[in-house]
Amino acid sequence: MEVIVIETPQLGDRSYLVHDGSAALAIDPQRDTDRIEAAAREAGVTITHVAETHLHNDYITGGLVLARAHGASYLVNAADAVGFERTPVADGQTLRVGSLSVKAVATPGHTHNHLSFIVDDGGKRAVFSGGSLLYGSVGRTDLVADADTVGLTREQYASVRRLAAEAGNDAALYPTHGFGSFCSSGPATGARSSTIGEQLAANHALTDPDEDHFVRQLIANLTDHPSYYAHMSPANVRGPGPADLAVPEELGAAELTRRLHDGEWVVDLRRRVAFASSHLRGSVSFEYGTGSSFTTYLGWVLPWGEPLTLVGSQEDVENAIRDLSRIGIDSPDVALGSEPHALAPQAALASYPRVGWDGVLAGRAAGDAVLDVRRADEFAAARIVGAVNVPLHELLLRLEEVPAGRLWVHCSSGYRAGVAASLLQRAGRDVVHVDARFADAEAAGIELDTTAA
Repeated sequence: MEVIVIETPQLGDRSYLVHDGSAALAIDPQRDTDRIEAAAREAGVTITHVAETHLHNDYITGGLVLARAHGASYLVNAADAVGFERTPVADGQTLRVGSLSVKAVATPGHTHNHLSFIVDDGGKRAVFSGGSLLYGSVGRTDLVADADTVGLTREQYASVRRLAAEAGNDAALYPTHGFGSFCSSGPATGARSSTIGEQLAANHALTDPDEDHFVRQLIANLTDHPSYYAHMSPANVRGPGPADLAVPEELGAAELTRRLHDGEWVVDLRRRVAFASSHLRGSVSFEYGTGSSFTTYLGWVLPWGEPLTLVGSQEDVENAIRDLSRIGIDSPDVALGSEPHALAPQAALASYPRVGWDGVLAGRAAGDAVLDVRRADEFAAARIVGAVNVPLHELLLRLEEVPAGRLWVHCSSGYRAGVAASLLQRAGRDVVHVDARFADAEAAGIELDTTAA
């Protein structure tokens, strides 16, 4: 048995291709299926089965498209009322993928109908646990409905223990979530690999002997999750189509200028340093970078379903189109280029100051407001004395709560602050982008409040 890992760091997820040298099972494939198909070609194997551990909340699946393209059996929990043909599987059912034995194990918690798959190759075992048992923790249990959270958390506690017992200590563990995905719950670790035995020794879901304590702790550690999650599971239930990764014909200068004038969402993909220096007035900054939070925050912050235009280099635009397709944002319009004035010569340009903590100390005038756009839980743990907190993902809905006057905008790394500064300037506010790590603020002389809030 060989396991090939297909990383999607932009969403903090993994897909897997497990094979016996001939027949292959794809598990939790992302919507851009060409990556997993390339892995199969390189390994010289045929995809005969595709499996979903659950109906995902954080991305659009490529499972249905992949299974149809290869004439593969599409393994989906029989209890899920989906709108497409699939091979229904249930708890305890065992299938063959070439010489491999694949057993479905019910692991409710992350969702009601969550399955994990134990793959056995002559006694060598691997567990594909989806959003159930993660490295150091388990999947979050609050994505279905508020009323179900406590019950799902209790089910999660029981189901991961059953999974560990069935798989055995030596089994390798391959979760889908837990690599930065908001589908994981704390305290997930940054481990890159693990076994059931290691988790039995260190995972709080397996080491905490008090179920009530585990339930309280897990729920207390849950933080906000992206609003676009609300659109993912319904799309997966319907059966999503293939991703369109083509770059469309680019917009002309006049049309781009019109969109800016009319207040449409024009997203600048350049680095936030370049954006602060000069950009098309009315555009917003979502810096693109492989492995960055671009996809998560764009899908979370901008109004869902509104027209979108991407502005940036050919490479960044191509990558951004791929990334956005994974969360169901399809076929955005584009303008290619890295010089704003060349893309729309008739449009006005804008800029704003970008500083580090030393710049904050030197330049912040008395009375200027510090706006912290981190999540509320981050703000509660530690904050600049006197700062106002409006999380980035709530900013467009709470603009009236933002203090008057010049705003010094910060987050934990500078990325979210760059997005927020662009949104605020677009709304007519005077901003300074604090592009610095919050972890360095106190050492730089910034007074912090770390009392419990």
